[in-house]
Amino acid sequence: MKYPGADAWQMGDSAELASKLAELVKKGIKTASCGSFTAYQQEESAPKIGSYNIILDGQNTPVCVIRLISLRLVRFCDVTEEFARKEGEGDLSLEFWQKEHQRFFSREGHFSEDMELIAEEFEVVEVL
Repeated sequence: MKYPGADAWQMGDSAELASKLAELVKKGIKTASCGSFTAYQQEESAPKIGSYNIILDGQNTPVCVIRLISLRLVRFCDVTEEFARKEGEGDLSLEFWQKEHQRFFSREGHFSEDMELIAEEFEVVEVL
């Protein structure tokens, strides 16, 4: 296999959102993502810098391969305008990012202003 150990996954919390986000990643507009630190601790294989991931759309079709280039721990309230822009969603503002991620984490079952997030940055290595 070209990308040994690569995990394949969808972003977002619906098929529609997964397809939209996969397209943003493919176009190089979305170069960052984040998840709650609590959720990461429950995953069997934690992401590692340099690892490859296959991004799937809402129909589980592989769209592109990304490589993780940065990983850091940041509190929700400390997320910057720059990071929000790299997430590539909506109008690219911090306000939009905060509103959407508060909705996402609340649906996931836990939200607070000082919750810890794993902030990932990545680059597209291949469009499939």
